[in-house]
Amino acid sequence: LYPAGSNLVLYPLDQKTQKFIPVSEMGDSISAISLSLNKKFLAIAERGVNSTMPLVVIYDLVTMRRKKVLQISEGDSKEIVSLCMSCDAKYVVTQTGAPDWTLTYWNWEKGKILGSVRSSNVNNAPVTHVSFNPHDITQVCVTGDGIFKLYRYSEGMVKQFGFQKIEVKTIHCHSWLSEDRVAVALDEGQIFLFESGEHKATFNIFESESEISKKTSILSLLSYSKGFAYGTSHGIIGLFERTEDKELYRKSREFKLKEDNVKITSLALSPSEDNLICGLETNQMYAISLSNVDIKAEELQMDLVAQPFHHGQITGLDTCLRKPLIVTCSNDRSVRLWNYLDNSIELVKYFPEEAYSVALHPSGLLMLVGFNDKLRLMNILIDDIRPYKEFTIRGCRECRFSNGGQYFAAVHGNTIQIFSTWTFENIGNLKGHNGKVRSVYFSSDDSRIISAGMDGAVYDWSMKDLKRDGENVLKSCSYTCAIASPDGHSLFAVGSDKMIKEIKDSQIVKEIESDVVLTQVVMSHSGKMMFGG
Repeated sequence: LYPAGSNLVLYPLDQKTQKFIPVSEMGDSISAISLSLNKKFLAIAERGVNSTMPLVVIYDLVTMRRKKVLQISEGDSKEIVSLCMSCDAKYVVTQTGAPDWTLTYWNWEKGKILGSVRSSNVNNAPVTHVSFNPHDITQVCVTGDGIFKLYRYSEGMVKQFGFQKIEVKTIHCHSWLSEDRVAVALDEGQIFLFESGEHKATFNIFESESEISKKTSILSLLSYSKGFAYGTSHGIIGLFERTEDKELYRKSREFKLKEDNVKITSLALSPSEDNLICGLETNQMYAISLSNVDIKAEELQMDLVAQPFHHGQITGLDTCLRKPLIVTCSNDRSVRLWNYLDNSIELVKYFPEEAYSVALHPSGLLMLVGFNDKLRLMNILIDDIRPYKEFTIRGCRECRFSNGGQYFAAVHGNTIQIFSTWTFENIGNLKGHNGKVRSVYFSSDDSRIISAGMDGAVYDWSMKDLKRDGENVLKSCSYTCAIASPDGHSLFAVGSDKMIKEIKDSQIVKEIESDVVLTQVVMSHSGKMMFGG
């Protein structure tokens, strides 16, 4: 289970298929998730639409149906920073963010709040993690920036108990090790062990103090039958196992991920405890086999759980007409080629600078990539993406091949430049927009180009004489996308006014209102379906 955009993805490792749970109509994005111990119920914390109050949606994973919605109705907090389901799957605790920092204890089946308390300190420090005691559903642990608190629910009230006598620093996360022991992760490679609220021991993941130890934070903790595992801000994973002597726990294994200095933000263990899954700040997930205890750290098998995803915002996307390929670019400076039939990645290419836009040739053998300094035409090889021709178009944020592949269009400021794919000749320039051009679209027969801009103009250009055949200007709307129907009789445009507009003969003939601002629309080849985002 992992969040991706405004969806939660269920990804069975053996089947390698995906199921999606979208956010509810009242939700905007996912801020936290929690799975019940019996794997039957899933709690998803959602930020409210348009900064309204946050909510929790409970799903039955057997039927994939929504069971309950818990709405936060009081306070000024806009998100739930952490939540947890009890071991018997009957209760949920939620922790809201600033400025309230309210811990709430729910009977989720009845949709009833049993008790709540403000969990931050006098400095209004952030709270980052809450969890139930897996052996006692009335106990809850709360940690954050200089915060370590234990709460007990009793007689309709949530009260703190076990006040610690040691000053705690920034705590990134915690994990219950037994019914009265909690391990908390701190900066400088330290783990504190508390027993019944009292500080019992301190573990250092580094044997001696060094520069890296001072800069290393432990960001994830996970308890298991033999002890606990940790993940750090420098890509290190380690295991502590329980001992019978006064040390209580001793480090047994440690290994480093292949990616350099990457933050390990979450850990999960398979029921058999043979496979450890770690989630990274770079949006990747690795599966690590722990079945062979004698294997050396450098020989340990580490496999990507799914695909090597982008770890930055995706800024460009295009599909291929004749092959099952998708190309994406991102501000992580990479361009990636995907196969959507077998859900695999074909190629990954990193560049010295960020790519702003991409376009795939219908043959699947060429691509355009827009960079800050130039637009580059590239060959797609078996194991590489190699530059072939450069064009002096700076900061190209929109480019597109024609459906036949003989032309391509590239946006240069307010101008659209048309080139021959085979001779590289600049056939002509389309001028007329007074603002940035945000969309370029070839009609199905490549006889026309549809463009839309931030100036509120949608233009219909003829490829024969490179002149405007039609226009519609609405200065109150900044357009981000315009397309043509397969028969070319209608244009459809979206922009800042939340309306989908149908344009015929330069006139708006129909408008459909959306509840959100749509930035892109596409139409099926049959012309019967339209998708917006």
